[in-house]
Amino acid sequence: MHEVVLYHAPGCHLCEVARASLLALQREVPFALQEIDIHSDPELERRWLYEYPVITVNGMVVTLGQISIGQVRSALTRA
Repeated sequence: MHEVVLYHAPGCHLCEVARASLLALQREVPFALQEIDIHSDPELERRWLYEYPVITVNGMVVTLGQISIGQVRSALTRA
């Protein structure tokens, strides 16, 4: 099963939209979804502070900031 990770921050509207879009996509294409608060780890915070939300598929960054659920779907179907 594919692993999708959503790196997010509390109170982030774009993150909430990304999460809702991923949950909708998950009904079409099966994948395991993990959500990680970037503020939970100083390294993640340093890396993603100005680019979140970030979505990875199987460890590869697929989209960040203004996310594209189409890119996530494509990455899942290619993998």
